[in-house]
Amino acid sequence: MESRILGILGIDPAYIFIFMLALFIVLFILYVNVTMKYNRLKSIYQAFMRGKDGKTLEESMRERFAEVEAVLKFTKQNRQDIREINRRLGSAYHKVGIVKYDAFHEMGGKLSFALAMLDGNDSGWVINAMHSREGCYTYVKEIVKGESYVELADEEAEALDKAMFESAYDLEDNEIIDR
Repeated sequence: MESRILGILGIDPAYIFIFMLALFIVLFILYVNVTMKYNRLKSIYQAFMRGKDGKTLEESMRERFAEVEAVLKFTKQNRQDIREINRRLGSAYHKVGIVKYDAFHEMGGKLSFALAMLDGNDSGWVINAMHSREGCYTYVKEIVKGESYVELADEEAEALDKAMFESAYDLEDNEIIDR
C-alpha cells in the first residue's frame, strides 16, 4: 500500500513509523512520570485532610494564625523588655575592680582590700577596708566619670583602673582575667 502523498513528498513510510514509535515511547514515559507525581500529591493531600472537612480545616488555620499572633506579641514584648534592660544597665554597677593588700605590714596576710564598683559611665564608688590588730577601718570615696574628688590611695587607684578597664578579679583562682 503506497500513498501518493508520501510518494510526491519523497518520504518513506518506515521513517514515519519509527518517528511515531519514538513519540509514543516519550509520551508514555511522560505519562508515567505525571501519574507518579499525581499519586504522590494525592497521598499527601489525603494525609493532610485525614479526619477533616472544610470547617475543621478552617478552625485549624484560625488556631495557627492565633498562635502566630501570640508569638508576634511575645516577640514585641521581649524587644521592649530588652530595651528597658539595656537602659537600666547603664546605671547598674557592672564594672568591678578589687585589690587585696597588707595595709599595716604587720598581719602577715593580705586582709585589707580596695573595691571599686562603677556603672557604664564610670561613675560609682571605691570602698577601702583596712584591717589591723586593733580593728577594721572602712572608707568610701565617690567616683564621677572615672575621677574622684578626694585623693585616692595607691590600692584604690589600682582598683579603679581595674574596674574602668573592665578587668575582673577571679576569686577562685586569685588571678586577674581580662574580659
